[in-house]
Amino acid sequence: MNIIISWLAQGGAWLTPWLNEIAVAVTASLLVVFGNDINRTLRRLLTGHNFFVRTLVFIGINAFGYGAFIVAVSPWLAAKMRAWPDQWLMCAVVGVFVFVGYWAQRQRQI
Repeated sequence: MNIIISWLAQGGAWLTPWLNEIAVAVTASLLVVFGNDINRTLRRLLTGHNFFVRTLVFIGINAFGYGAFIVAVSPWLAAKMRAWPDQWLMCAVVGVFVFVGYWAQRQRQI
């Protein structure tokens, strides 16, 4: 068991310098997977509004909203991930990407 924990800790230590990039990748991956649901909800909320209003909201959310979300959430997520022990960091990073892949498969996005 100590060998497995040691391997996980080494893997987590290897990931530590890349936490900012990993946080951006996690945030962007979640937006890609859930983006269709967000856009579908927006479409329902904006049904019946003027074409110009729908277009402006779509551009605002997709161009600026998602970008602002990534810029705001990624540093926060990276800071939270830096506080985790290395062995848990490795497990969490692998687990998050497996979850995102599984969720994308269930939503028929891949």
